[in-house]
Amino acid sequence: MLKKYTTHVLSVALFSTAALCPPMLAFTSDDDARALEKLRAEVDKRAAAIEKKVIAWRRDLHANPELGNREFRTAKLVAEHLKSLGLEVRTGVAHTGVVAILKGGKPGAVVALRADMDGLPVTEETDVPFASKVRTKYNGFDVGTMHACGHDCHVSILMGVAEILAEMKSELRGTVKFIFQPAEEGAPEGEEGGAALMLKEGAFENPKPEAVFGLHVFSGIETGKISYRPGALMASSDFLRILVRGRQTHGARPWGGVDPIVLSSQVVMGLQTIESRQVDVTKEPSIVTVATIHGGVRNNIIPDSVEMTGTIRAFDDNMQNDIHERIKTTAENIAKSGGGSAIVQIKRGYPVTVNDAALAEKMLPTLKRVAGDANVMYPGQKTTGAEDFSYFQRQVPGLFFFLGVTPKENLSTAASNHSPKFYVDESALIVGVKALTNLAIDYLEKK
Repeated sequence: MLKKYTTHVLSVALFSTAALCPPMLAFTSDDDARALEKLRAEVDKRAAAIEKKVIAWRRDLHANPELGNREFRTAKLVAEHLKSLGLEVRTGVAHTGVVAILKGGKPGAVVALRADMDGLPVTEETDVPFASKVRTKYNGFDVGTMHACGHDCHVSILMGVAEILAEMKSELRGTVKFIFQPAEEGAPEGEEGGAALMLKEGAFENPKPEAVFGLHVFSGIETGKISYRPGALMASSDFLRILVRGRQTHGARPWGGVDPIVLSSQVVMGLQTIESRQVDVTKEPSIVTVATIHGGVRNNIIPDSVEMTGTIRAFDDNMQNDIHERIKTTAENIAKSGGGSAIVQIKRGYPVTVNDAALAEKMLPTLKRVAGDANVMYPGQKTTGAEDFSYFQRQVPGLFFFLGVTPKENLSTAASNHSPKFYVDESALIVGVKALTNLAIDYLEKK
């Protein structure tokens, strides 16, 4: 993920009618506007009251992380909490996912809020008293397990949102669907999981939401600040494997065979020209990375084949498809030119995370009101990380934003998400609670 964000502050008149009533909202009377203002004040009050509980949930989850499709304890904690609030709760969606429905006291639209639940196979190296000591199995390996990407924060935030909205049920317009999702970091080998499987198993059905909102804590942003942009926010992520075949021979007689190591070196360099010379760099950025190369077992034997793997990132579906074709053409032709061959395999991962432009613009006043005008970076920068929230956005208009969790004085040295030293300033959690709660209320009120 990128760690620097450019701030573009859009001016709004403070304490004006526009500040209290964002342009997205259409009121039938002054009474409606006053009622909404009262509702927002109640959210602030209840959020302040629940902050310690949200932090306690987060610490419990952090000390007890679970990997994708194995979030049994987490799902049980979430489901019990939602049931205690009187919500309609469905468990076991996409293995361990939880979907809950809150029907407001007034008729209206349906909106969905999402939090991901899984940890990572990372051995924690922080010194917080609730640091994870958990070890488990991952793809056959014994590994440490840690919430190194902040999904513990996402779960606790959404649990807090559910409690606030449930307490305000009689004043709530429409329906809120809470989606607690497993396996955002990817399912174990040989399994399905994550957002795609939740959708396949009906997470967006009965009722189907008209919009979906989600957030992600991020170490590269100052505590309590929010960053997002309309359009492409996060990249697609595809797995690349290239098998270059030559013909094995003695290392002292390279002319007696075809050297796949030399051919692979040429393929790696050739792939770099796709980004630098073949695609239109003024349209969108893209990345082709070769991250592993394996070939040979002995210093004096030229091997028969070399395998390389890597990742492909793009911000546009058409560019993504074009890059795939160029990779195949480049690798196959380079290998053929040296007397070898290449087999290119590309496994599609998460699509581009695309914020609906109209929705992003309409909800800007809400986020500015929650975080403070100067604390919302809009449009924020793109990031070449990927998110399976993108699958939800392909079904309905969606808005995904980043929430900063690093004190200003630590920004230059903060460990990134996925690091064993990843640290969260918990004072940001209440901002996340208020942001998602107000997004839901404001969206439903506009209907």
